[in-house]
Amino acid sequence: MSDRNDFHDDSESVTRDIDTARRDFLKGIGLGAALGVTGVSLANQQEGMDTLQVVDDPIGDYPYRDWEDLYREQWDWDSTARSTHSVNCTGSCSWEVYVRNGQVWRESQAGDYPQFDEDAPDPNPRGCQKGACYSDYVNADHRVLHPLRRTGERGEGKWERISWDEALTEIAEEVVETVQAGEYDAINGFTPIPAMSPISFASGSRLLDLLGGVTMSFYDWYSDLPPGEPITWGTQTDNAESADWYHADYIIAWGSNINVTRIPDAKYFLEAAYNDTKRVGVFTDYSQTAIHCDDWLSPDPGSDPALALGMARTIVDEGLYDEAHLKEQSDMPLLVREDTGKFLRAAEVDGLGAGVNDPEKVFVMLDDGGNLRIAPASLGDRDGQHDDTASIELGFDPQLSVDTSVSTGDGQVSVRSVWENLREELAQYTPEYVNEVTGVGRETHQEVAREFASVERGKIIHGKGVNDWYHNDLGNRAIQLLVTLTGNLGRQGTGFDHYVGQEKIWTYEGWRKLSYPTGNVRAVPTTLWTYFHSNILENVDEETAALIQESIDRDWMPVYPAEREDGSRPDPSVLFMWRGNYFNQSKGNVAIEEQLWPKLDLIVDINFRMDSSALYSDIVLPTASHYEKYDLSMTDMHSYVHPFTPAVEPLGESKTDWQIFRELAAKIQEVAQERGTDPIADRDYNRNIDLQSVHDDFVRDWETGEEGPLADDRAACEFILEHSEETNPEGSDEQITFEDIDEQPQRFLSVGDHWTSDLEKGEPFTAWQRYVQEKQPWPTFTGRQQYYVDHDWFLDLGEQLPTHKESPTLQDREDYPLRYNTPHGRWSIHSTWRDSTKMLRLQRGEPVVYLNPEDMDDRNIQDGDTVRLYNDLGELEIQAKRYPSGEPGTARMYFAWERFQFPDRNNFNSLVSMYMKPTQLVQYPEDTGEHLSFRPNYWGPTGVNSDVRVEVERIEESADADADEESERPAATSDDGSEDEPSGNDSTADGSSSLIDEIGGQEGGNSQ
Repeated sequence: MSDRNDFHDDSESVTRDIDTARRDFLKGIGLGAALGVTGVSLANQQEGMDTLQVVDDPIGDYPYRDWEDLYREQWDWDSTARSTHSVNCTGSCSWEVYVRNGQVWRESQAGDYPQFDEDAPDPNPRGCQKGACYSDYVNADHRVLHPLRRTGERGEGKWERISWDEALTEIAEEVVETVQAGEYDAINGFTPIPAMSPISFASGSRLLDLLGGVTMSFYDWYSDLPPGEPITWGTQTDNAESADWYHADYIIAWGSNINVTRIPDAKYFLEAAYNDTKRVGVFTDYSQTAIHCDDWLSPDPGSDPALALGMARTIVDEGLYDEAHLKEQSDMPLLVREDTGKFLRAAEVDGLGAGVNDPEKVFVMLDDGGNLRIAPASLGDRDGQHDDTASIELGFDPQLSVDTSVSTGDGQVSVRSVWENLREELAQYTPEYVNEVTGVGRETHQEVAREFASVERGKIIHGKGVNDWYHNDLGNRAIQLLVTLTGNLGRQGTGFDHYVGQEKIWTYEGWRKLSYPTGNVRAVPTTLWTYFHSNILENVDEETAALIQESIDRDWMPVYPAEREDGSRPDPSVLFMWRGNYFNQSKGNVAIEEQLWPKLDLIVDINFRMDSSALYSDIVLPTASHYEKYDLSMTDMHSYVHPFTPAVEPLGESKTDWQIFRELAAKIQEVAQERGTDPIADRDYNRNIDLQSVHDDFVRDWETGEEGPLADDRAACEFILEHSEETNPEGSDEQITFEDIDEQPQRFLSVGDHWTSDLEKGEPFTAWQRYVQEKQPWPTFTGRQQYYVDHDWFLDLGEQLPTHKESPTLQDREDYPLRYNTPHGRWSIHSTWRDSTKMLRLQRGEPVVYLNPEDMDDRNIQDGDTVRLYNDLGELEIQAKRYPSGEPGTARMYFAWERFQFPDRNNFNSLVSMYMKPTQLVQYPEDTGEHLSFRPNYWGPTGVNSDVRVEVERIEESADADADEESERPAATSDDGSEDEPSGNDSTADGSSSLIDEIGGQEGGNSQ
């Protein structure tokens, strides 16, 4: 009997009603839409449709159907909590987490950011597809639930479960022995980006500080740091928040794939079109952002400096520059000696330096009457790098174009202004030369330059695509030059906005006091530390090795453990990793595994999942997921703060980061007291390292002296909020508390001194106003935007001004004809979500190399083939994907795939060489270093990813075996929206069942 007769007596009437309803349905959607993939219309499937139930009144007469409860239950919950995802992502999005029966059920974007700029789009909601499935991680199969001790070789994957007491005791004993041996600077801790979860960052950093251990930098190591910013502007980075994009008249997205890597903020870029903003994309490939731009420029990989300098030449030659801005705000009027290449100093001209603190560090201009004048607020004319009492405002009109001679203590000396030196440099960037080097049309780059110079408010959004190159500092400086020439700084809708990682933490003072209570930070540039202990000096050319050693010997860059009095230097012995995947993200990781890893006696990873770093550790401690703890979240992409709060209890035996390090401190104190250890005098600081009180010191409030108030995470959150200008402004009754941000995200009330503008009510934060509008000196040697660097190393290398140089590579082009590029991808934030089932289902489910069809045809490679990607450092077995949007000659692999996702346990970084650029190892001024000297994540050598060449070849066995299946496979939509065929590669990292089996059993792993 049919269903319809179960419910209705008048079957004929029901059939008539269904037929009528079907006809109306087909009228509404059109015949074409009613056809299925087989071409059979709904009208021909009447028998299957007769089970439909007619509902005349959907609200008042709706039959109960119990299968629908499954969907209704998705919207049922017992409680909610506010949280976020705490990965190295600039998004910093607030989410509501829904709990049912003690389990996280789902998450959704919290749409309650208060709108402060009525002229810009609503900031709500914020989120992306990764955050929408973080709940899968909470109960994932690879969730670490118990302390684990390695029983096999590192990376072998053999573990035994141990108790917390066993784990903490083993670690504590190693730490106590290391400190008592005087090798506390052999204890290292790596964790990235405090802004994403400052309490979790501070937990390990606080203990390391008390132990005399070493904090490792991260921003330079990841090649996120744009070294051109500290060189030119004396500041790590500063940007407008993304809402300011909407106020620009002209935006150039230069190597910043906004639609992929800035998903929560992309709306401001896209909706700016409604505000008549022109958008230009500069990308080597036809990226997901390029398709939304009005113009797209595609320079050859690594040629960005030449393109920017060609545009600068157009602006200069055609008189489109902002002369007033250049004279007051930049070093362009400063005089440079022709004989030495050094700036002319006031001390070299009789009578000129009277009344300044240090005439050796005061620079010289020529006024419109031909008189020599000192440049106000040069380093020798102000109190240190930052001095808000000084001013660069000019009481005279300096000349830009100067080519003359002056009388000095050395006699007559020929001098030229920086401007004249720059014009000489730019002269070589003719339209023909730029076209030859970059491939961009001769007229095209000039037209974009003219347009950018002609608008009232121009903005460049700068991405990591430029930072990955060996000459990244030259690329940064050349692109920055465009906003300086046009005066597009310090005003709403202008700027050079560099968003790579959550590089800036708003609540700086509170975080600093919590993380480093002694105030004596022993820090190291991770790039140098890693390469030094991987024996790079034995494997680079003699000249580079000599410069690296000179930087170390002159204390320009520190390496720990420090050299001892007898000239020896111990190896590092203990490494803590938390909140980051150091081993997976390491450039040159083959050498790291072979050279550095064996030197370490104990590697501890604190993790909620078994990632590559955990796999290659000795002890893994289970930490709480982001939905199981208290913390804070903030980013320079917006000016709000919001919290993590625990939606559920930590799973298994996991504990929060703060709890883990606090309990480790307690165990160290216990072991030290049992052994009766004596305090150890710190070699570098006037303090003793006392292990018998390390836990008491950990929970003590060092600001008030109160014993024990910082025992838990929530109290640490309140500490940061209370001690930061942004949330507790000096001289104000307003204060943001944790309860406030749990109720709703809060916009900061003020800004600290580490920002370059104030926060104005009703306006998005826009950088550089203190220098441009308030005339405070830029924190550079010259007190101005500094494009000329007269450091000896810069002069010797011909890089005193921005210039273009060919990138060095260790691989010969004839043997390895393809450039290797590893950009950020859409389906993960670094390695987080690289192993997510849902994210794998949205792509091919395994590592993929994207190749231009021309390169594939030349090598007889078909889409979906398994190929060998290799160079002289290593090789990978990987699937090939046809990528017409990519430029010929490039092998592109979106980065961060875990090592265990490759059959041979190599990964994307196994093909990357170890590079360090000498100009990033300097101190400037050389004697004092106020402008450039090592500070963690401010100045130091960056990692290099892109100066690598590879070759790719088809793996015959795989390709031949799959050939017969290709024609039978259904087409599927790939991650870039093109139609392609799934791969037949069923191999996995451990050689067992395929990733495809794990994520749903679809052949080839490509689902829609």
